[in-house]
Amino acid sequence: MSTSADSPRRPFRPRLRPVRLLTLAVFALAGLIFWISFDTARGTDLRSDDSMLRLSDLIQERSHKNGAHDERNATLREEVDGLAQRDNGASRAQEAKLKALEKDAGTQRLQGEGLTVTLTDAPPNATAKIPGVPEPHANDLVIHQQDLQAVVNALWQGGAKGIRVMDQRLIATSAVRCVGNTLILQGRVYSPPYKVTAVGDRDALNKALSDAPAIQNYLQYVAAYGLGWKVDRHDTVTLPGYSGTVDLHYARPTKP
Repeated sequence: MSTSADSPRRPFRPRLRPVRLLTLAVFALAGLIFWISFDTARGTDLRSDDSMLRLSDLIQERSHKNGAHDERNATLREEVDGLAQRDNGASRAQEAKLKALEKDAGTQRLQGEGLTVTLTDAPPNATAKIPGVPEPHANDLVIHQQDLQAVVNALWQGGAKGIRVMDQRLIATSAVRCVGNTLILQGRVYSPPYKVTAVGDRDALNKALSDAPAIQNYLQYVAAYGLGWKVDRHDTVTLPGYSGTVDLHYARPTKP
């Protein structure tokens, strides 16, 4: 039996421990990630603000697209109306009924006497103009959804034959909604000042505005903090026909 001194010495080979293997793998992966990032960027800043669209930019872009679609839809509607007029098979009674329905639906232009209400924000540094009135908060100085709704509701109550908010005609399914002090109407975005125009008897419309409790409350803020309120009377004003879709996607008939 030979002793350890008699046995030939084997060359020393250090063993790679699992921890060292894991460390090498991590460094290799990190190097691969850095190389991919450099190859993708090609010298540009991947975190640059210019490479990302802000939410407000996306909203504005979609608003412009919706406006273009509305114009295209109006053009197609005129073409359909032109083709319908060539159809000699339609009776005059049917045509008259269709015209009446279009008028009630707000898809035709409307002209007549009326008035325009303009609402604007108060200056951001506005202070109380009436003694004893507390200094305003930020929400006291901007137009809210309830203010626009109050004007629209009062004009309908006053017998308006048609209403336009900004450049869009309102129909039965129109909803006036605001996010902050930004108006979102039928897929498009608007900022103050807001203009609401109605066709109808001017005296009746003006009286309905004066009698509405919500508007009386708004006028108190006009006097106290300088919110904008202006009513212009028109001998003749023309409202455009509604050019968007009139299909109801979510409404269902009620069961008898």
